[in-house]
Amino acid sequence: MRARALFVATILTGSFLLFLVQPLVARLALPQLGGAPAVWNSAMLVYQALLLAGYAYAHAIARLALKRQAIIHLIVLVVAGLTLPIGLADLAPPASQGLEALWVPLLFALTIGPVFFAVSAQAPLMQRWYAANPEAGDPYWLYAASNLGSFAGLLAYPLFLEPNLPLGSQSWAWSAGYVLLIALVAAAAWTRRGAPVESDAALSDENAEPIGWRRIALWLALSAVPSGLMLSTTTHLTTDIVAMPLLWVIPLGLYLLSFVFAFNERSALGYTLARVAPVIVLLAGGMAMVSQNAASLSIGLATVLMLFVLATALHRRLYFERPSPRRLTLFYLVMSAGGALGGVFTALVAPLLFDWVWEHPVLVLAAAALLPDRPLIAWMDRLGLTGRQKRIMVATLLAAAAGISVLVNRWVMLQDDTLVLLGMLAAAACGVLVLGHRRAMVAVLFVLMLGRGGYQTLETSLEGSRDRSYFGVYTVRDLPEEGKRSLISGTTLHGLQFTEPDKRREPTTYYGRDSGVGAALSQLPAIAGPGARVGVVGLGVGTVACYRTPGQHWDFFEIDRTVLSYSGEETFTFLSDCAPDAGIHLGDARIVLDRFRERMRPEDRFDALVIDAFSSDAIPLHLVTDEAFDIYRRTLADGGLLLIHISNRFIDLSPMMAAMAERHGMIGVLRSRQDPPFADGISPSLWVVMAPDPKPLAALLSARPDLAWHRLPPPAEAVWTDDFASILPFIQWQNVLGRGP
Repeated sequence: MRARALFVATILTGSFLLFLVQPLVARLALPQLGGAPAVWNSAMLVYQALLLAGYAYAHAIARLALKRQAIIHLIVLVVAGLTLPIGLADLAPPASQGLEALWVPLLFALTIGPVFFAVSAQAPLMQRWYAANPEAGDPYWLYAASNLGSFAGLLAYPLFLEPNLPLGSQSWAWSAGYVLLIALVAAAAWTRRGAPVESDAALSDENAEPIGWRRIALWLALSAVPSGLMLSTTTHLTTDIVAMPLLWVIPLGLYLLSFVFAFNERSALGYTLARVAPVIVLLAGGMAMVSQNAASLSIGLATVLMLFVLATALHRRLYFERPSPRRLTLFYLVMSAGGALGGVFTALVAPLLFDWVWEHPVLVLAAAALLPDRPLIAWMDRLGLTGRQKRIMVATLLAAAAGISVLVNRWVMLQDDTLVLLGMLAAAACGVLVLGHRRAMVAVLFVLMLGRGGYQTLETSLEGSRDRSYFGVYTVRDLPEEGKRSLISGTTLHGLQFTEPDKRREPTTYYGRDSGVGAALSQLPAIAGPGARVGVVGLGVGTVACYRTPGQHWDFFEIDRTVLSYSGEETFTFLSDCAPDAGIHLGDARIVLDRFRERMRPEDRFDALVIDAFSSDAIPLHLVTDEAFDIYRRTLADGGLLLIHISNRFIDLSPMMAAMAERHGMIGVLRSRQDPPFADGISPSLWVVMAPDPKPLAALLSARPDLAWHRLPPPAEAVWTDDFASILPFIQWQNVLGRGP
């Protein structure tokens, strides 16, 4: 019994450390990488590749005598531990844009590779060692314990470690856990001293279980699809549903939990979820092609519920396809290879192939095709239908689902939510009735996807009005009846321009003349003189360029070449019309601005610096830390204005802005404009204006007494730093839960 508890503790500790270190390294890398969803997908790809390497190593040494395995593995753990404490690798950023998809994985691999590789091998090795005792029984249940530890580690970081410890202390705490793991592995090996391990001959003799390529291919598919679906769900949610903070934790956490219920033969929940999985995928999977601005909590919940149910059902099928314990390391090696394949497809291949998150519906359809092929109720058999009659009935139901899909699409266009819901339920019922006929069920799911947003998503792709880069998915929408053209980034309006010649220079959206930035830039000639210098972090469609006046010098800092192309190709003409000679600097704003600062003469510092790089609602945390504000302050003239856009549905940044102003010796005011959205092309906005000298701020307030300016709220207790930051205290939970105004 004590040995059983020891093996559980060892596996839980190792898995806990694995998933605690992932967000830790992401936080270390944040100042260099920003917060784009693709960064997390790249990180996950590295972790999956390292996991595959660890499982391959475990499989390679599993044929040795257990004593030799233990010696080798303890040496590997100790040698890898020499790279601790964890620190970000010194790797120069890529020289040209477009190489981020390769550079980001390399950075993560160099930073965490040795210890992650060593720890990842302990799960299959501990199960192998556990099974070395003939009385121990089936070891596969330990994989459920492993994923329970992973889930705990994943939640522990944002809830406990990040809010309470600086990064340096986090790294040392993880290192202490690593030392504990080495001790536990040594103790586990001691309990199995002298235990026999089958020889190569025993594994290959006639009594060994045969493993054919078809079975291996099934293992690969059953592990690759949930892995890819976990990543595609994260991208789909943050791109097209709702860019909620910490959202990436939810799909990964549910993916890990699915193993807990799947790798437990007696799990009632695992059995139930596997049984109802086809119904859930028909109901929720029908929304997998939604690409309109559908910031709906219900759609988000349905999407993550579907991931959990599908992952549990597929992993449960994988569990029942498992081999005998002496083929255990091969089984886990193939599983990890499948996980890595899913990651490669989602993180590397899909962004190059697709202009939208098409990998998500593709993987949903693949998951549906892999579900067990049996009806909920064998109603056709009960009715005594013959083979031909069954085929006719299936064809009829498929035709009915296709017809309903056309109607649902029409109701979507009419925004009749009640009819859309009824139509989706009716089409899903057709899919339920054809269960047991795999191809027909997948076909029903596909037509459901088309009806619920798929036609519009396909149309946008065929029109060529959507682009995808490493940093996001962008859609250009023309509204000729309104005389407007807009750029949508995920769920967020990125910019809008009037197409009529006499109005196309008019600032719109968050940058209207009565917004904080509009008021400040309009008064800049009077405040700083005609030759003012202006820096803008975040180009967007270039709207603020039309506040430029003759004699001013402007510089824009933009991370995404795709965003720049919209101005360069004059899809939007703000930049070419108003500031054609502005300096354009590509790269992460913080890094490029710091280099720009090093070349600045005192007289070249900015009279106004606009920080507007918060694409969607997932803020780039590294742009609002103490170190970032130090860079802003050093590039700002003593009489300059720092303008920060903090509009956000889910996070109230104003207390942190107050703390930053106090920390850097500045005073600040808040300008909130909450007009009806899109009234005359203007959107609600929230801007903070700071200044190290009160005179320019007083001049701004007196020049626009018609506007309501507000004091900043009481400052946060501590400023964010690169070493210590947590958004949890600033989340507006009433908006996250859909109860906001």
